[in-house]
Amino acid sequence: MEDFMQEKIQIVSDGSLDLAKELTDSKDIIVVPFYVSFDGETYRKEGEELDVREFYRQMVDHPDVFPKTSMPSVDDYYRVFLPLAKEGTPVICICITTKFSGSMQSANTARDMILEECPDARITVIDATVNTVLQGLYVLEACRLRDMGWEYDRIVERILEIRESGRIFFTIGNIDYLKHGGRIGKLAGLAAGALKIKPLITLKEGEIFGSGITRSRHKSMEKVVQMLKDYLDERKAKPGEYSFAIGFGYDYEEACQFRDMLKDLVRERLGIDEIGIYQIGATIGVHTGPYPIGVGIIKRADWEE
Repeated sequence: MEDFMQEKIQIVSDGSLDLAKELTDSKDIIVVPFYVSFDGETYRKEGEELDVREFYRQMVDHPDVFPKTSMPSVDDYYRVFLPLAKEGTPVICICITTKFSGSMQSANTARDMILEECPDARITVIDATVNTVLQGLYVLEACRLRDMGWEYDRIVERILEIRESGRIFFTIGNIDYLKHGGRIGKLAGLAAGALKIKPLITLKEGEIFGSGITRSRHKSMEKVVQMLKDYLDERKAKPGEYSFAIGFGYDYEEACQFRDMLKDLVRERLGIDEIGIYQIGATIGVHTGPYPIGVGIIKRADWEE
C-alpha cells in the first residue's frame, strides 16, 4: 500500500521568501508574514495588510522615511504548526538567514511548544542562510522534491545539501538605506561620502559581501551579469543543473531590460528559456531601498551528478 499512499508534507516559510501569492497558493506553501512599519509604531503584515507595491511606492514618495520590519512572532508560527501537528502532517519550515532576523528562533520556540503538546509531531526548521528571491527558489526546490514524491527525511537531507550553492548577486540605487539599517559595516571599502557609487553585493552563506563598485546603474547591472558568469565558470555549471531568477524592487520595466541583458547567457549556460522575475519584498527592501536589482541562483535539488 505504501507506494500508493504518499504522505502529505507541508512546506512552510516566512515572508522573506518573496514569492507571489498565486505561486505560494499553487505550490501549497504556507507563508508566515513579516510586519512592516513606516512610523515605528503601527506594524502591518506584509502581503496581507500591506501590499509590496504600496511599500515601495511609499518609499519612493517619502525618501526621507526609513521603514522597519519586525519578524513573525512565536505565536504566528504556533498557530500555523498546531493544526498540522494535530492532523499528523509533517512540516518543513524554511526561515530567512539568522544573520538578518530572529524569525527562525520564533519558529524553533513554537516547534518546542508544539512538541510538548504533540510529542509525535514532525517539524523540521531550516535556516535558509539566504533570503528574498533566493529563499523563494530554495523553498520551491523543497516543493519540487515533495511533488516528486520524495520521503520526508530525504527531502530534508537533500535541501540541506544544496543550500551552500545559493548566491544572490545584486546592486542597489544608493547606499542610504544600507547605512541606515546598519548593514554598511559589512561592505568594507564603501566610503560614507561617496554617495554616487553603485555598490555590487554578493549574498552567500547568510552574509553580505561587497563585490566592487561602479559609477552608473547600467555598469552595475553589466557587472552583476559578469558576477553570474564568473560563478557559473567557477562551478562548471551544466544546463539544467541550477534554478535561477531575477529579483527587483520598484521598477519592473528595468527588470525586463535586465532580463534581456541576461537571456543569452542564461539560455546557453543554464538551459533556461523563461527567466522568472520576482519582486523583492519588504524584509530586504528596508535595507536596499526601492531599487535593488539582481539574480538568485541555486542548484536544483533533483540534479544528479
